[in-house]
Amino acid sequence: MATPKLELVPRRSLIQTVLRAILIFLAIVLITLLAVVGWFYSAARAALPQVDGMLRLAGLAAPVTVFRDLQGVPHISAGSLPDLLFAQGYVTAQDRLWQMDVSRRAAAGELAEVLGKELVARDREQRILQPRVAAERGAAALDSRARTDLEAYAGGVNAFIENHRNHLPMEFRVLRYAPRPWTIQDSILVAVEMCQQLNHGTFEFDLEHEKILAKLGPELTADLYINSSWRDFPPSATTGQMENSPKPAAAAGDASPPSAWQNVGRSQTEISELMPGSNNWVVSGAHTISGKPLLSNDMHLGHRIPGVWYEAHLESGSFNVAGVTLPGLPYVIVGHNQRIAWGFTNLGPDVEDVFIENFNQRGEYETPEGWQLPEHRHEVIHIKGQPDMAFDVLVTRHGPIVNELVPGERRPLALQWSLYDPRSVTAPFFAINAAQTWDQFRRAFSRFGGPAQNVVYADVDGHIGYQATGFIPIRPLGDGSLPVSGSDNVHEWKGYVPFEKLPRVFDPPSGVLATANGRIAPESYPYSLSNQWGAPYRTQRIYTVLKAPQNSRKKFSAADMLALQTDIYSEYDRFCAERLVYAVDHARSVSARARQAAELMRRWEGKVATDSAAAIIVARARYHLARLLLEPKLGRERRPLQVSGLEASGWRQYSWPMASVWLENVLEQRPARWLPQNYPNYDELLAAAVEAAIAPARGASAETSAGEITAPRDLISWHWGRQFPIELQHPIFGRVPILQRFSGPGVQPQSGGSYTVKQVGRRFGPSERMTVDLADLDSSTLNIVTGESGNIFSDHYMDQWRAWYEGQTFALPFSHSAVEKARAHRLELQPAR
Repeated sequence: MATPKLELVPRRSLIQTVLRAILIFLAIVLITLLAVVGWFYSAARAALPQVDGMLRLAGLAAPVTVFRDLQGVPHISAGSLPDLLFAQGYVTAQDRLWQMDVSRRAAAGELAEVLGKELVARDREQRILQPRVAAERGAAALDSRARTDLEAYAGGVNAFIENHRNHLPMEFRVLRYAPRPWTIQDSILVAVEMCQQLNHGTFEFDLEHEKILAKLGPELTADLYINSSWRDFPPSATTGQMENSPKPAAAAGDASPPSAWQNVGRSQTEISELMPGSNNWVVSGAHTISGKPLLSNDMHLGHRIPGVWYEAHLESGSFNVAGVTLPGLPYVIVGHNQRIAWGFTNLGPDVEDVFIENFNQRGEYETPEGWQLPEHRHEVIHIKGQPDMAFDVLVTRHGPIVNELVPGERRPLALQWSLYDPRSVTAPFFAINAAQTWDQFRRAFSRFGGPAQNVVYADVDGHIGYQATGFIPIRPLGDGSLPVSGSDNVHEWKGYVPFEKLPRVFDPPSGVLATANGRIAPESYPYSLSNQWGAPYRTQRIYTVLKAPQNSRKKFSAADMLALQTDIYSEYDRFCAERLVYAVDHARSVSARARQAAELMRRWEGKVATDSAAAIIVARARYHLARLLLEPKLGRERRPLQVSGLEASGWRQYSWPMASVWLENVLEQRPARWLPQNYPNYDELLAAAVEAAIAPARGASAETSAGEITAPRDLISWHWGRQFPIELQHPIFGRVPILQRFSGPGVQPQSGGSYTVKQVGRRFGPSERMTVDLADLDSSTLNIVTGESGNIFSDHYMDQWRAWYEGQTFALPFSHSAVEKARAHRLELQPAR
C-alpha cells in the first residue's frame, strides 16, 4: 500500500499569505479611518453657519441685516428691538450653540447626562448649591421688559435649533444627543453660572479661617487673614493710596535689610488663593493724545474653547452698542454705545455666610420661632449609560445644608448666599446698553444685583467715573468671616448696602481711575463690602504707569493701553527677590548654587518673562518660605500637593487672597513670633528657602512629583514660561490625537504671573482685551482669546489666538462707513412667508 505524500506549503508562499492578510487588514483600518475622518470633516463643514445670502425665519417681524467682518464679528441691524434680540440669539447659536448648552447644563448640574459618570460629583455639588432653583426664582420675578427681551432672544436660539436638527454642531453628534429648546430660565442659568464663578466660594475661606483660629489663636490668625495693605489704591479714597494703612516698619531685634540694588525704587506665592482677577482703568482727555478719554478693560477668567465671550455689534434705531456678549444672554456685557463706554472687574464681595444649624432627633432645626422642619428638595441626576442617582437636599431658612461639600464636617452647616434672593440675578443690560449719560448709567446699575462689579465709565463729552455695583449684605455683627449660630437672629442680614452708599467717583482731579480686584474703599467707609480683597500689586502697578506721565507730560494712546494690559513687571516679585538676595549674602553658610541663584535674582529687572530663571527662583523660594513658616504652626501636609481648599491638610490649609501681603509683612517686619525655633534669624530662614527652591532634580531638567517642582541642574535653563505655561484645548476634540493640532493651541509657554498686570495661570488669563477711544469709536480695539466660532473647521475658530498670545489686537468698527469697509460677509434674515 502506497504511503500518502504530504504536500508542504512553500515558506515564501506562507509569508506572502500572511503579508497579504496584514495588508488587507491595514487597508480596512485605513479605509475605516478615512471614512470616519471624512464623515467628521463633512459633518463639521455642514454645521458651519450660513454667513451670506438670505435666510427666512419664523419669528421675525421684519428683515434683519447681519454683516460679519474679517474676524467673524457680527454687526446686526434690525428695525425693532425684538427682531434685534431674536437675531442676536440666532447668530450666537450659529457659532456657539454647544457652548450655550453646556453652560446651562453646568449651572443646573446636568453634565453627567451627556458626558458620563465622571461629572456626577460636580453635578451633585451643583444640586446641593441650588443654582437651578435660584434661576427658577429669578425667572419668576422678571419684570415685563426683561421677560420680553429674553423671550425674543430664546426665539432666535430655538429658530436655529429647529432649522438645523440635521446639521447640529459636531459635539452634539459625537456625544449623541440633541439640545432641548432654549428658555428664559436657561438664559438666567447662564447668568447664574457667571455669578457662581465670580461671587462664590467665600464660605470655604470662612471654614478654613475657623480651623486656623482654633490652632493659632487670634494674634497669628490676624496676621494671616490680613485684609489691607499700604499699597492699596481705593478709587474712592481722596488721596489715592490708603491713608490709614501705613507702610509696615521693621520690627525691633531683627532689622529689615536695605535694598539689594542701588538707585532703584522698591517698587508667586503659591499659597495665595489666586482667583482670576481683572483690570480696568480710564484716563481723562487731559492725559491722552486725542484729548478724549481712553477706557480699557481685560477681564481675567478661566480659559475654555470656545472662549467665554462672543463679540457683537447690535443696532436698532438709536440703540447702538458693541462689545462682548455672554453666549446665552442678550445685549452687550462690556463695551460701548455711541456716547458712553464701560468695563468691569470683580468687586469680590462677601455674599455668603455659614450658619451652624441645631437639629433635634425629630429632624427639626431650631429657630427663634421654635423648631421647624427643613425643606426636602428631591434631586435626580441622570447619568449617561447608568441608572439615575436620586437624593434629597435639606434646606433651612438660611439655605441648603452643605456638609457633603465640607470633608470631615459633622455640624449641620447651612449656606446663605445672596444668589438665593431673586432680585440678585437681575440683569438690566438694556438700560445699561442704552444709557447716554453718567446719571442714566448709574440709574441702570442701581438695579444690578450681581455678580458685584467695579465699573469704570467714560463718555464722549470727556467725563470719567467709577461705580461699585451689586447687592452686598449688611451684617449687624461681624464681617461674615467665621461661621455663626443659625438658631437665633443675631447674625441675620439687614438688607443690602444702599446703592447710593456704594463707592463712586466722578471726574476725579487726577484724571485717572483704575481697579484690579483690590480694596475699593478707605478704612473709614461705614460698610463691610469684603473681608478678602485681592492683592494690591496689579492696582499699584496700573496707577504707577498711568500717573507717571503727569510728571513727564506724556500723552497716552490706545497702543499704550495695550502695552499696559500686557505688562509683565512684578513689584512684589522684585521686592521678594531683594530680600532673598540680601539673606543669601548675609547667611553664615550657603551653597555655591544658592549664590548663583542670588546673582540671577540680583540682576533681574522684575519682568516675569517667558525665559526668566530669576522669576521662577523667586516664586519657588517664596513657596518654601511659606512652608517653613507655617509647618511649625499648622503641621506637615498629609495629602497630595494637588489637593487644595477644604481638602488640604497641614500648612496647606492656609490660602488667602492676601496671603502675599502677609508674607510681605513678614519679610518687611521680621517678627519674632513667626521665626521658627530652629533658625537663629531671618537671613538663615530665607537662605534655607532659596536652597529648597533650587534643590536639583535627578535628571537634567525640572521635573514634577505629585505636583512638586524641582529645579534643573543648570539654573540658567530654568525658564518661567515652560514651568508655568498656558494650557488651552477643546474639552472633547482635544482628547483625540488626530484633532489636537486643530482643536486648540495646547500647552504653550507664557509670560506674566500672579502679580503682573498680565495676570495669568495655566488655565486662566485675560478673556478679552478692550480699549475704547472716546475721540474716535472706530479706533477702539477688542480681541478675545481664540475666535468667534466654536466650529473646529471655521476660519474664525482660532484666528484671534496669535494676536492674543503675542499681545496684539484688532480694530472694532462701529460707524456705518467703518462697518461697511470691514465687511467680509452679508446675510439677510427675512420673516418666513
